[in-house]
Amino acid sequence: MIIPTLQRLKFGQSIREEGPEAHLKKAGTPTMGGTIILMSVVLTALPFSSFILLNNSKPIVNSDLFFLLFATLGYGIIGFLDDYIKVVMKRSLGLTASQKLLGQLFIGVVLFWVLIEVRVLRLGDENGSKFIFNVDIPGTDWSLQLNWLYLPLLLIMMIGASNAVNLTDGLDGLLAGTAAVAYGAYAIIGMVQSNYTVAIFAISVVGALLGFLVFNAHPAKVFMGDTGSLALGGGLAALAVITKTELLLPLIGGVFVVEALSVMLQVLSFKTRGKRIFRMSPLHHHFELTGWSEWRVVTTFWCVGLFLAGVGIYLEVFVR
Repeated sequence: MIIPTLQRLKFGQSIREEGPEAHLKKAGTPTMGGTIILMSVVLTALPFSSFILLNNSKPIVNSDLFFLLFATLGYGIIGFLDDYIKVVMKRSLGLTASQKLLGQLFIGVVLFWVLIEVRVLRLGDENGSKFIFNVDIPGTDWSLQLNWLYLPLLLIMMIGASNAVNLTDGLDGLLAGTAAVAYGAYAIIGMVQSNYTVAIFAISVVGALLGFLVFNAHPAKVFMGDTGSLALGGGLAALAVITKTELLLPLIGGVFVVEALSVMLQVLSFKTRGKRIFRMSPLHHHFELTGWSEWRVVTTFWCVGLFLAGVGIYLEVFVR
């Protein structure tokens, strides 16, 4: 029902000319399908994860669920505005880089404030003398005490994850599959930590992505657009914060990290040496241009993502 609606509204994807020539035939495929994913997550997570909890007989908001939804929907709104400007208003660039960054920074700062308020509520220390933020080191019982330095870490995680996930969204089914694997890993971690809010939220995202993948697998009938990719990146970083696995995020989301690094290295190499490292970046396009089929690239990246997520789960669950 939603895909025909997107078609009638002419919400078609425009394909960048500098991309692989074979992708030009995808022009006009409905985009902004991330709205489908977000609606599914909200409608699934809210009923099965109590938004209101009781603390000493006083009703309070489920702070973990609020944090996860605010991060996901907040970044989804930025992506939606970008898609809307590009697709509906026919401005190919969408939001400017500075506008995106400003929105991402604002959401990150709000999330940091939420973390502070939650700690005051849980510790009962309104003077903030117990304002402590630790980052656990994977595979050990050690942790780093960051306190206020946690703010720049949080901002780097939120902005880095959302942009890295966004760069991965370049082939049919690539992001939907790799993101489902990463969120599935956090569902397992949430269950092991007995944080059922995290588990339910992550499972709801996995379900939404698998349902979306039915229509997004090659040949895609709909794309998620920045609405979905930015939201998924923000939600993934939020899960790492809630589960205290900040340093495991680059491993569990290793495919996204490699994709982002390939772009950074390509730009750096071209600007400093005038030469390209890859035939095209992000990395998935390089493999396409070497002769791999789109489906082969996608399934290979899925397998790599599954392996890295498995290593992340092992370090968090069995080594610690």
